[in-house]
Amino acid sequence: MQRQPAVAGQFYPGNRQQLRAELSRLIPESKSTKQVKGIISPHAGYVYSGSIAGKVYSRIEMPATVLIIGPNHHGSGAAAALYPDGEWLTPLGSLAINPRFNTLLLKHVPYIQSDSIAHQQEHSLEVQVPFLQYLRPDVSISAICLGHGDYSALQQIGSGVAAAIREYGEDVLIVASSDMTHYESAESAKSKDEAALERVLSLDAKGLLDTCRSRRITMCGVIPSAVMIEAVLGLGAANAELVAYGTSGDVTGDNRQVVGYASVVVY
Repeated sequence: MQRQPAVAGQFYPGNRQQLRAELSRLIPESKSTKQVKGIISPHAGYVYSGSIAGKVYSRIEMPATVLIIGPNHHGSGAAAALYPDGEWLTPLGSLAINPRFNTLLLKHVPYIQSDSIAHQQEHSLEVQVPFLQYLRPDVSISAICLGHGDYSALQQIGSGVAAAIREYGEDVLIVASSDMTHYESAESAKSKDEAALERVLSLDAKGLLDTCRSRRITMCGVIPSAVMIEAVLGLGAANAELVAYGTSGDVTGDNRQVVGYASVVVY
């Protein structure tokens, strides 16, 4: 199966040369990178959140296999949808869906099913892929699109992901795709996002879900982020660092209604 670009030319340049030039601008040169188990990276248009994403990608060693977990913005397809075997296309070319890792995810992770419908128009996973291709052209991926779920289900999914990675026997980077607070003042967004990020940096998935629910924090990738945290805890992670935070107001100059963006490494 071949996943066609859905938001090329909208969220990021649709031309190969322009996209490479944009990525070279967004990903700062780094003299030192570290091996990490998971990251949170934003998924708005590159003009708004690309620099926040680029900073986290510049900090990490990119393994040959990456699992991207994103939210389902459209509500279509399966509630926990694994993109089927095949390839994923961007203006930079195609990259392979990892069939062996896909098989292990289907074996170990409860609730997920092979489904392309949830992925057809979903931007949250797609915008991460050019960063991966640019930094490691031979990378292969698996991609999971998640709807809503309670903590028990997310804990089981995260534990299943960890089990799949252990059986896979090679390094796998887990990318949780998420923006932060949506359409509030920059001051309000920062306050709420600090509360959510405090739970992320404590590797407290349940606390993150509870905080977002109680404070009505519109972190669209809270579910993928919670699953990533549960998975990396099962793989021995013990630390998390905030790499960058900003809002759309930093770009537009309008702080009345912003979207917040954060990038985090977990190791």
